[in-house]
Amino acid sequence: MSLRERLIREPNAPAALFGRGGDEAAGPGGGNVYQEMKARLHRAIINRMDLTKLGQLDAEQLHAEVSRLVEDMIAAENAPLSVTERERLIGEVRHELFGLGPLEPLLSDPQVSDILVNSPKKVYIERHGKLELTSVEFKDDEHLMRVIERIVSTVGRRIDESSPMVDARLSDGSRVNAIIPPLSLDGPVLSIRRFGAEPLRMSSLIDKNALTKEMAEMFEMCVKARLNVLISGGTGAGKTTLLNALSSYIPDDQRIVTIEDSAELQLQQPHVVRLETRPPNIEGKGEVAQRDLVKNALRMRPDRIVIGEVRGGEAIDMLQAMNTGHDGSLTTIHANTPRDALARLETMIQMTGMRLSDRAMRQQVASALDLVIQAARLSDGTRRITSISEITGMEGETITMQEIFHFERKGVDKDGRVVGRYRPTGVRPRFAERLKQYGMQLPRVFFEEV
Repeated sequence: MSLRERLIREPNAPAALFGRGGDEAAGPGGGNVYQEMKARLHRAIINRMDLTKLGQLDAEQLHAEVSRLVEDMIAAENAPLSVTERERLIGEVRHELFGLGPLEPLLSDPQVSDILVNSPKKVYIERHGKLELTSVEFKDDEHLMRVIERIVSTVGRRIDESSPMVDARLSDGSRVNAIIPPLSLDGPVLSIRRFGAEPLRMSSLIDKNALTKEMAEMFEMCVKARLNVLISGGTGAGKTTLLNALSSYIPDDQRIVTIEDSAELQLQQPHVVRLETRPPNIEGKGEVAQRDLVKNALRMRPDRIVIGEVRGGEAIDMLQAMNTGHDGSLTTIHANTPRDALARLETMIQMTGMRLSDRAMRQQVASALDLVIQAARLSDGTRRITSISEITGMEGETITMQEIFHFERKGVDKDGRVVGRYRPTGVRPRFAERLKQYGMQLPRVFFEEV
């Protein structure tokens, strides 16, 4: 049996794309031959192919054969399409069969950082920190649902009326969130937070003015000296990107365990163990939360624990790990200021139901964390580190902090770009002595107030 016969359910079925009934009438635009052809070709290919056999064939052979099959169908119609239109049509059909349909061109554009599908006819993207409406459209809600189901099925998740929202990821690590009716009133909604195939290095963040070279040098020393670092920031502030960049300073000879809700980190070290949470099954059983993974990680002999984001009861286990020999741990948290980040940690500890006094909770936080890095997305769409603060201990029942670096905003220029500078506060951090023990010296000029 030939490859084509294995792919096609009815090898002898007519190749004609144009049907006879009302539902096969000309599509939107009436005279737009290309759009009519595309809609009918999609249906004809899907109807004729035995999709259950796709996974059994070699990918390169399969793509080539499907392209030939599409060309044959186009030729049978003798449609007045240019060479460019034919190639585009074949490419879009392949995207429907093997990729994410209309989203594929957006996913291949490295400048697109977010893809936001509000409805089949409204697809927005974020480019250079600004949102813009695209011309990309899905045929209908069912078409969009097929794409969502294809994404979530690849990572073993499900989405239906009984479980109408899901977090997943693409093969390149991009984060995906989908929510469908009855929770979403106007149909399925899809949000994709893009991550590049290669994670941004600290040098790239310096080039983008997210921080200065001096700040990066200090971060390198802090990571190598095993300081516990908390990265704080709002949605889209670049917390995960910064966490990836900081993790690159961890020595290659150390064992790293990463814990995430949806795997996004792209660590480059050779000795990395990646753990990911699991949602409950259709019976509401089998859930594995971040707190379970943190507890298990402590039994895996880690040199470093990297948690993608603390958002619940795992906060107390993380802090206890930092206090009991797992120095050099890194994590992120959603908060608008360093002080808010510490308050959120206290709230998370209370979520566990543990009956700790305010002082006991704050002592846990103060003794575990050394550095809080605040990231933010500014009004012009750029991402900056706006504050670096050291936790110095307790005074009474208050955690004491001192700011080391600060981004000083001066206004906006005529193009709407935020104007400002990174300013050291002149405070020499207490952890400078710890850096000395590791053979590293912070230059005095870093902390001369300007």
